[in-house]
Amino acid sequence: MILHSENKNNQVKSGLYVIATPIGNLGDITLRAIEILKKSDYILCEDTRVSKNLLGKYDIKSKLISNHKFNEKKNLSKIIEILKMNCVVSLISDAGTPSVSDPGVILINECLINKIDIFPLPGASAVTTAVSISGFSEKFFFYGFFPEKNNDLKENLALLSNLDSSIVFFISPRKFNKSVESIKKNFSGRKILVCREMTKFYEEYIRADVDVLERFRADPKGELTIVISEKQKVKKASITLKESDKENIEKMIKKLSIKDITDLISQYSNVPKKEIYNYCLKLKDEK
Repeated sequence: MILHSENKNNQVKSGLYVIATPIGNLGDITLRAIEILKKSDYILCEDTRVSKNLLGKYDIKSKLISNHKFNEKKNLSKIIEILKMNCVVSLISDAGTPSVSDPGVILINECLINKIDIFPLPGASAVTTAVSISGFSEKFFFYGFFPEKNNDLKENLALLSNLDSSIVFFISPRKFNKSVESIKKNFSGRKILVCREMTKFYEEYIRADVDVLERFRADPKGELTIVISEKQKVKKASITLKESDKENIEKMIKKLSIKDITDLISQYSNVPKKEIYNYCLKLKDEK
């Protein structure tokens, strides 16, 4: 495996740069991302109108190409030809990391086929941002957007409910309101974090037990990122020896081995064998 990096004379290597952009606050972009975007021959944007707000803030004047889920296949041959001319092309989405529930996978796979270098630039991600403040398990499964069809939703949530990890979803407020009962049915006993407008001025974080989850009274703006906790561990009440069990053990301690006593008592008692065994040892020592 050959690791690529920018060369010593500060010239950017040609290829496709997959660049994470802010998920809300325009200040959440890396210095390297700004540098590469400025040096790009072309920037592929999910929505050029949205991207111009970010690019204008940092005085980035590279040429823009609209590249969204409705035209990415149509654009493919054109973009590959540009990349074959040793150009620097950057791929960004409206917010967050491209190709994670956003356009990009089709182009990346075509670049792999054509042996075109691909460079990732890390940065903002709604997924890790939400998980980082959830307080839930660091082991998480990212599902993406809730499916549109109710049958798919029921089937997928039933399968996901078996996972003992945090689970991250993207969902529109309207879809969330329609899905509350399904969430409660499949994830009862868990906790949930609902993130709205993350990193923006009116950001909101709602924490609740899934069983008491409520719908929004009115559909709020923007997409939601929700994190459902791992299964909640219920502590088992400790089971101890009854006085009658202790009396029976005391009667048998001189006649039977500790192992035999343990086996006998455990046949009609829910007390762990270890506790029975330890009680027998204690009696032996006292004798």
